Amino acid sequence: MMSMGCANFGSQNSWQAAVDRQAAQLGYRNWIVIAEASYPAQNRPGLRQVVADVEIPEALDYVLRALERTENLRPRVYLTRELRSVENDFAPGIDDMRKRINGALHGHEAAELEQQSLMTLLEDTGRSFDVLVIRTRSAMPYASVFLELQPGYWDEASESRLRDRIQHERLQKVLRPVP
Repeated sequence: MMSMGCANFGSQNSWQAAVDRQAAQLGYRNWIVIAEASYPAQNRPGLRQVVADVEIPEALDYVLRALERTENLRPRVYLTRELRSVENDFAPGIDDMRKRINGALHGHEAAELEQQSLMTLLEDTGRSFDVLVIRTRSAMPYASVFLELQPGYWDEASESRLRDRIQHERLQKVLRPVP
């Protein structure tokens, strides 16, 4: 993906068009963040920001559908650990938001990390890889959803088997008797 800094797109159609364009350009180790309204604006190469006048579940649904149309990518989904602990008494509507986010996950399992850990991971990864931030109008604490893009044609089990085989071949080479 070409690094062009932040790009803002205002209307619903344009944010969807931006996601469609960029989903085809993103690859392994790139990230997409479907962010709450207070997500910090950033200005650095490799980061694109799209403003979407929808709630997080609607944007998440759209992004996951766009990724599902590609064969080369699948998301590893992260939710903030704090999201499950926020009480509806302190953030009215958060229970409904959690249900709607879970419904929009399309069956993808979500890992949980504390928000600060996710932000640090994004910052470190963002030094070398592109990040697309879709800022929504959702005003719920800790509701942002983080998608780390993985190869759609190669899963973790395949990678693990490959690494085991390479290690085995190295050991065989080292252990061969010298003639």
